[in-house]
Amino acid sequence: MESENVTGNREFLLLGFSEEPELQPLIFGIFLSMYLITVLGNLLIILAVSSDPNLHTPMYFFLSNLSFVDICFTSTTVPKMLVNIRTHSKAISYESCLSQMYFFLIFVALDNFLLTVMAYDRYVAICHPLHYTIIMNPRLCGLLLLASFLIGALDSFLEILMVLRLSFCRDVEIPHFFCELNQVVHLACSDTFLNDLVIYLSAGLLGCGSFAGILYSYCKIVFAIRRISSAQGKHKAFSTCVSHLSVVCLFYGTILGVYLSSAVTQNSQSLALASVMYTVVTPMLNPFIYSLRNKDIKGTLANLIGKKK
Repeated sequence: MESENVTGNREFLLLGFSEEPELQPLIFGIFLSMYLITVLGNLLIILAVSSDPNLHTPMYFFLSNLSFVDICFTSTTVPKMLVNIRTHSKAISYESCLSQMYFFLIFVALDNFLLTVMAYDRYVAICHPLHYTIIMNPRLCGLLLLASFLIGALDSFLEILMVLRLSFCRDVEIPHFFCELNQVVHLACSDTFLNDLVIYLSAGLLGCGSFAGILYSYCKIVFAIRRISSAQGKHKAFSTCVSHLSVVCLFYGTILGVYLSSAVTQNSQSLALASVMYTVVTPMLNPFIYSLRNKDIKGTLANLIGKKK
């Protein structure tokens, strides 16, 4: 195959899940439904937190930002796939592919860091309750959010710079429903050693580092809860962590499942289907996990619906 540097008029092809025409309306309907549920559910969380002064606390501040990031996270991939299905086209321009990868990586990193910050918030609330309002002050919360965004943006920028140095063969077909970084890099005709090195270092430092921070926070939380004498006190302390712990397990579990399955199987269609779990299903389920297990959120949403009626 002929190798060349990709220019502005070049396009990649997103192969998606299936090329069978009769399945396209079904795929379109399923993903449109999941996307609308994701946007609506997360918007309700943001509305509930912003409208109720009782929810203006660090925990709900980070939760509303997580909901906003989940909307953006899903919006980087699903709308383009829906447009391609409706227009019977698989094409995505080189610039659009790079933009999609850049914003996708930013929002994955933000999701990752926000879950870590929320674990730290729960650690301070349970292990240092008397100093909670002093430690988790608005200034620190804003700085943690800003630092998460800046680190994610810098990491994404570095990854995209590494992609720009690659040359691609003609008629590049991406066996995925979006421009997934690892897939795009391994379709290049030039040497990808440096790209692989940056990808693995980034995953190790940012992903594993954040996960280690979450594990450390919850180890401290478990030890603190064990020292509580009353069963009611233990239940109350643990109940404040259940929703976050569920989201952490869902987020990291699905990502780990995708990349472990990629090491076992080379079936690109199976990997694309597995990726749906953390790119679409997880952001869709997060609002349900937080609202169904959180009396404050449920109460605020009930009040909002009651006022509208």
